[in-house]
Amino acid sequence: MTKLTDSVQKPFQYSGGEYGLPDMDKPCSVRFCMCVSDSYDVGMSNLGVRILCYLFNSLDGVVCERCFAPWQDYANYLQSNNMLLSSLETQTPLKHFDFVGFSMQFELCYSNFFYMLELAGIPFETAKRGEEFPFVVAGGPCAVNLEPLYKYLDFIFVGEGETPWPQIIADYKSMKGKVSKAQFLQHVNKKYDCIYVPNLTEITYEPDRPVAINGKKVVRNIEKDMNTVFTPDCQLVPNSELVHDRAVIELFRGCANGCRFCQAGFIYRPVRERTSDNAFDLCTRLLENTGYDELSLNSLSTSDYSQLRQLLDKLLPYAKDNNIKLNLPSLRLDSFKGEFAMGNRKSSLTFAPEAGTQRLRDVINKNITDDNIFGTIAEAFQQGYSSVKLYFMIGLPTETLTDIDGIVDIAVRIKALYRQYRQSSKGLRISVSCGTFIPKPFTPFQWEGFASRADIETKQKYLSERLRAEGVDFAYTDYDTSLLEAILARGGRSIADSLLYAYKDGARFDAWSEFFQWEHYRKAFERYNVNIEEIVGAKDIDSVLPWDNVDIGVTKSFFARERQKAYNAKTSPTCNQQCNACGLKRKGFCKDVRGNGNIVNNNTK
Repeated sequence: MTKLTDSVQKPFQYSGGEYGLPDMDKPCSVRFCMCVSDSYDVGMSNLGVRILCYLFNSLDGVVCERCFAPWQDYANYLQSNNMLLSSLETQTPLKHFDFVGFSMQFELCYSNFFYMLELAGIPFETAKRGEEFPFVVAGGPCAVNLEPLYKYLDFIFVGEGETPWPQIIADYKSMKGKVSKAQFLQHVNKKYDCIYVPNLTEITYEPDRPVAINGKKVVRNIEKDMNTVFTPDCQLVPNSELVHDRAVIELFRGCANGCRFCQAGFIYRPVRERTSDNAFDLCTRLLENTGYDELSLNSLSTSDYSQLRQLLDKLLPYAKDNNIKLNLPSLRLDSFKGEFAMGNRKSSLTFAPEAGTQRLRDVINKNITDDNIFGTIAEAFQQGYSSVKLYFMIGLPTETLTDIDGIVDIAVRIKALYRQYRQSSKGLRISVSCGTFIPKPFTPFQWEGFASRADIETKQKYLSERLRAEGVDFAYTDYDTSLLEAILARGGRSIADSLLYAYKDGARFDAWSEFFQWEHYRKAFERYNVNIEEIVGAKDIDSVLPWDNVDIGVTKSFFARERQKAYNAKTSPTCNQQCNACGLKRKGFCKDVRGNGNIVNNNTK
């Protein structure tokens, strides 16, 4: 047998043993392997995976281990030594666990799902996995539409898992060895509204368009109180530095802003905040238990945290006394204050105007103005920053060339603003990145079509020439990558066979530009006569959508109203200002317009 250290780069990715590892030797009757179908570097940065791993390991008789998608050198090592893909902690083959659970964070990681199953010796299709194989399950943000993987997953968990998962595992522990896999699936399907068993739901297609769904409504689980929900005060510290190598805490869940393009803003509603005391206590315990000297305060829009000032009043002195660097990602232009960045390096700030004109920002309900943009950046320049990164989207509904020109205009005005403070543009760096808009499920734009290749590539070329002439760095997303993401996000069961075919043809690590090859998918969709235009094209408002059997708490009628307001370029206020009747309050999920506390968890019958 060849040595691991002689065969692969960064062997620490496959050996486990990180600082902060829970007890793997305790007596257990249930073994769960938490998988991320991406690299160790990416998977170790996922907060949801961290929470669930510690939660499961806190349960009596349960051990949870981890596995990430290996790079090709490690896959070659496994195959050359006739070994199966195994867990990091105890090197137990995945096929010997009770559950193999995948955290589906991004559609372009689906090919790695097949990759990991094959390396683990686990059959792809549920119908071919007998009693000797584990349950293959999935959750995460993509769970709101995992129909493209319907025939490969035993069940799908929709929503937040801290409360139901211990109950599900307890049920399994009491039933293990007494019932068949099919009987257990029937049990969880009946008991838990947040569990979706694809084999127990029928969807009729005609031929790539769903026309009928016969099965239960799956209801997203929502945890009610961030101050009492299970939250580990430790995290695994890797044996080698990662890209995002820092302590991370979650200030709140949800987002009140209602940007019409943003799936996360709707599938994580309502807003639920920690108190500043709870957050500070968690920050200090996490730093002391890990030894990190950098802390990230995470949420969908960190500067919208209503108690951020109170938290920083306590946290900044603590950070200064203990040489801790604070990181505040996900800042909004209308709520950023330069003082929030005190104690950080005065190097770079990242903001997302999303659109180049006020009209288009109103269409997408971004709710920021030119005064927000330039006032915020002026404040950042006064604080000593000299680098600004700006994120925009192209291909948005109602977009015109004037909106594209607006992106260039913002960059030019930022250069002029910098000269007011420094008398020249020397030292200033502006980076503009343009992603391609993808009409995701559970947004007001879920009925919109994905833009054509000609439209996107013309706009990319135009922006590249204009911005580079102004000395602005410009980056954009490859069209084929965005097209595949749109197909996977919006597709249904009709593409399931194509995805497996593409994997067998060589698709791997599609989220990494150096590995992505559209040709694998082009051949697969052609092989199975998949109508791509039917999937990514515009839909009628009354169309049956592949994800219509999932209830995230926000109503379809709300999305339709917001879509109409978008076409009238009318904005909606944030949930902090008024209730916009999205459906969550009527269903008993919100106490007040901020959505804080008193959220009723109705996901167990």
